[in-house]
Amino acid sequence: MHSGDLVASFAEFAREKNIDRPTMIAILEDVLRTMIRKAYGDDHNFDIILNAESGDLEMWRTREIVDDNSEDIWDTDKIPLTEARKIEPDFEIGEEVAEEVKIEDFGRRIVQTARQTLIQKVKDLEKEMLFNQYKDQVGELVTVEVYQILSREIICVDGEGNELSLPKTEQIPKDKFRKGTTTRAVIHKVEINNGNPKLTLSRTSPVFLERLFEQEIPEILDGLISVRKIVREPGERAKVAVESFDDRIDPVGACVGMKGSRIHSIVRELENENIDVIQWTDNVNLFISRALSPAKISNIRIDEANERASVFLKPDQVSLAIGKGGLNIKLASKLIGMEIDVFRDIDGVVEEEDVDLMEFSDEIEEWILLEFRKIGLDTAKTVLGVSKADLVRRTELEEETIDEVLEILTKEFE
Repeated sequence: MHSGDLVASFAEFAREKNIDRPTMIAILEDVLRTMIRKAYGDDHNFDIILNAESGDLEMWRTREIVDDNSEDIWDTDKIPLTEARKIEPDFEIGEEVAEEVKIEDFGRRIVQTARQTLIQKVKDLEKEMLFNQYKDQVGELVTVEVYQILSREIICVDGEGNELSLPKTEQIPKDKFRKGTTTRAVIHKVEINNGNPKLTLSRTSPVFLERLFEQEIPEILDGLISVRKIVREPGERAKVAVESFDDRIDPVGACVGMKGSRIHSIVRELENENIDVIQWTDNVNLFISRALSPAKISNIRIDEANERASVFLKPDQVSLAIGKGGLNIKLASKLIGMEIDVFRDIDGVVEEEDVDLMEFSDEIEEWILLEFRKIGLDTAKTVLGVSKADLVRRTELEEETIDEVLEILTKEFE
């Protein structure tokens, strides 16, 4: 292979990969010097002149002329007088000899190795560029095309043909994908895995919902409304706390839109995930009331030391506060950053005494108690406040097991 062919083929390959000219020349020179060191042991007395555009390449080896009997004749940058005079008969000791080194002189094997090294270096650089391109885009919304559907992930491609992964764990449970269709997600993680950049997308992240709000609600994009916090159960329900910086703008109304026109497209994107838009407030009691909507609360008591809130409701409001599968109270707890305990308020008399479910672990197996906690029922009275039919439907427990639990809990208050 001639030098022109090597440089030209590499230059074309690098241009396809969008490698800029200075970087391309630096890679070429680095590989050529590696080739020189393999052949001559050192490269400090070699000059490389190359033009990546035209394919011109020159390599010059400079050596100092020494006496034939000198001890330095074995140095890589020295040449005996006799050998130097074969090049030019009038050379003298102390002068420098500059010889052009042709790439063909290195032998076919070294040149082929150099070519493969060049290609590998460009591929490594391409991986680094891809990593750097996306690491600053974590949390940004992207539209990608579904390329391949696997059991544990969806492989997608962006507009430049880069592959991104949407794992099963980051998909909304109701998501259905077809090859060739487009979908939206946020850049969730960018990491190096076995030397290759791994770009992970997410549709379950609260950030994804926040970006959709920014895209659909102009007031958020303009900075008039701020999204303070988002909690989600992907595909089921989400609570979004918003705040307005302009007293003339109702943040909840602006986000929902006339007859839900603005939020409808977001709900559709999230596979009909129910979205509660709540106005943010620093008043904790008011914020809890809004977070537990549509339930109407009779009274609230805050235990700041233990980060717990005791909420008292009429019996017919308890199931509304807890929500289907315990989702409402679970998300409300996450939104306010406190554990919420629900109590019944009967005829204005608050039933304050209650017992944490885990205190029954000596009579009821722990895994059964955890089933109730999964749906937001943490105390004995919250369980007793829900009908047996609802408990059977919401938990994965047998009816007989629920009967036994209810009997034990009822005896506690007799």
